[in-house]
Amino acid sequence: MSAPTDPAPTLPVVRHGKVRDVYELPPAEPFGEPRLLFVASDRISAFDVVLPTRMTGKGRLLTEIATWWFGFIRERRLAETHLLSTSVDVVPNGAFGAGDEGSRLREQLRGRITIGRRCSVVPIECVVRGYLEGSGWKEYQQTGSVCGIRLPAGLRQCQRLPEPIFTPATKAAVGHDENITFERAAEIAGLETMGVLRDLSLSIYKAAAAHALERGIIIADTKFEFGIPGGDSARAGRAWSQPILIDEALTPDSSRFWDADRYQPGQAQASYDKQFVREYLEGLVLAGAWDKSPPGPELPGAIVEGTLARYTEARDRLCR
Repeated sequence: MSAPTDPAPTLPVVRHGKVRDVYELPPAEPFGEPRLLFVASDRISAFDVVLPTRMTGKGRLLTEIATWWFGFIRERRLAETHLLSTSVDVVPNGAFGAGDEGSRLREQLRGRITIGRRCSVVPIECVVRGYLEGSGWKEYQQTGSVCGIRLPAGLRQCQRLPEPIFTPATKAAVGHDENITFERAAEIAGLETMGVLRDLSLSIYKAAAAHALERGIIIADTKFEFGIPGGDSARAGRAWSQPILIDEALTPDSSRFWDADRYQPGQAQASYDKQFVREYLEGLVLAGAWDKSPPGPELPGAIVEGTLARYTEARDRLCR
């Protein structure tokens, strides 16, 4: 069964991601700088495979959640972000085509677009972990450390760490990201840049985790992406420029959200993220029905509905 076609503007394509598609926008007032148009699709990926099933409305939920967090981060002056607008009405008319077809496309994209500053992406996933789960838990079981950071002995699955840790990973265009040490990240992106990204990531995580916990949600871990705004270095006449937060922030696609009332270390947690999908797929793997390679399997309706319910619950509890 072929996957449905996602609505797309008639703009130069920068890249098609697993969930978001990125297009080039011409500079225009009131922004007057290079811009990109991000479209959040209803696709979902797991184990780095884009699944064929669409989750209707997921792209709008992700955009709403990420936009709220960008505002949270900006208001607290935790970091600069790429966000310029989420209004489809400021996108040039030519991006949608003419007549009724253009009007329909504009409405299809309403609520799922982000206009952001164009940046050179730092090729490192900036992961912050406050709890021990996922690849961090697997690495800890084998080595007693995560990304070169030695942790106390005897920690259990999903246990809260003494302090949140910064655990970078490579950004893989194809296949799996790879956990790396801070020193390796500095070799790739530069020591000064990685020092700043570590501080920014930890500050954002700590503020967001405190906010979420007040609303009954644990942010166990999350990942951020950063970029260098296009032209900043040249205009300022210096070799280094301050990175800004890009792509998305603190969504159920990029984070682990757990129910604080049901949290118990030593086991998997009740979640408000795409772990629900991962667990279903792991069941297929154990049954020999899938091997985690493309193409992914279709998702049954109950998994789609359950995932969307969890994303909606996360939005309702966090974004207020």
